[in-house]
Amino acid sequence: MSAAALRRVVVVGNGIAGITAADTLREAGFDGELTVVGDERHPAYSRPALSKALLLDGDDDGTAHTLPPATHGATELLGVRATGLDTDRRLVTLDDGTALPYDGVVLATGSRARRLSALPDEVTLRGLDDALELRRRLADRPSVLVVGGGPLGMEIASGCLASGCRVTLVSQGEPLAAQLGPYLARVLTAAGREKGLTVVETGAARIEGTPGDARVVLAEGAELRAEVLLSAVGDVPNTEWLHGTGLVVDGAVPVDERGLARPGIAAVGDLAVFPTSRGRRRVPLWSSAIDQAKVAARALVHGADAPPLAFRPYFWTEQFGRTLKAVGHLPADGEPEYVDGGPDGPALMTWCQEDGGTTAVALDYRIPIPRLRRLSRAAA
Repeated sequence: MSAAALRRVVVVGNGIAGITAADTLREAGFDGELTVVGDERHPAYSRPALSKALLLDGDDDGTAHTLPPATHGATELLGVRATGLDTDRRLVTLDDGTALPYDGVVLATGSRARRLSALPDEVTLRGLDDALELRRRLADRPSVLVVGGGPLGMEIASGCLASGCRVTLVSQGEPLAAQLGPYLARVLTAAGREKGLTVVETGAARIEGTPGDARVVLAEGAELRAEVLLSAVGDVPNTEWLHGTGLVVDGAVPVDERGLARPGIAAVGDLAVFPTSRGRRRVPLWSSAIDQAKVAARALVHGADAPPLAFRPYFWTEQFGRTLKAVGHLPADGEPEYVDGGPDGPALMTWCQEDGGTTAVALDYRIPIPRLRRLSRAAA
């Protein structure tokens, strides 16, 4: 399809990937009919803030998650869910019976929290309503049990501790080691323990029981209970609505280096698998969603003349009073090389990766992100 034939674009998903795609379509020169569909009634918001500032008592006005108002001028259909995509007739169908015709479509329906049970006692943190409900429950300072030792689980545990709760975190192995590497994992886990976090390492954990009486059962046989039971054990791409399209492979949507699954069909954010220097991957990070959406939107407008994605991972987390920002691939193995600072205070560090790349990490260290990116080097 030529750019001139692109008169109607539907963006399915109102998260950061969807709104970035809508904004970029306008910046790239698309002046046609633009529709954004979102299954939440809320305007787009910052998802990273849900497990960080929004849980803290200091965010009294509850606005830590808000984003500037959208400027793309699209027709926004909020509170409705896409139920199907007809690629032959070029139609997006919604759960209210509406059928939206398109010339180009952006698939940006993201993902949902993976659950360990069907029990209502198991709380997950994925959307704004989840965060507001958890914040309300933390006001009574309940005991909290968090299952999952990745970045989200640790951020939730940090927010619960800061709210005055007694918190136990169950992790399959050392918290954060699989995501960040042993050195950074030790630093952040030690900070958690210093704040009062109880860490339980296990080979595996499951949630059992009945409504109102849920418990976490460890592989070693021990059982743990708390007033609030949270799980943070990964996510599941929202691709069920694409059944029958042939776009979904192993639960996600593969795309090319410009974010296109087929001509006129872009897929961005948590549901997309795209080429990286380390092979095709799904990278469910806020910064990844933004980078993908910008490239894919320009590809819809300009086709092969649009530049391909030059992906450089960017990750950041705030937990237990510490702030970490990283550019480059993680986990980082071995000991770091200190560019500035040292192990007992704020530090700017690098790791040389086996593929020739360099990962740069700022720990409690003030540095502009462009400089951190310059310290990181992509593999040849």
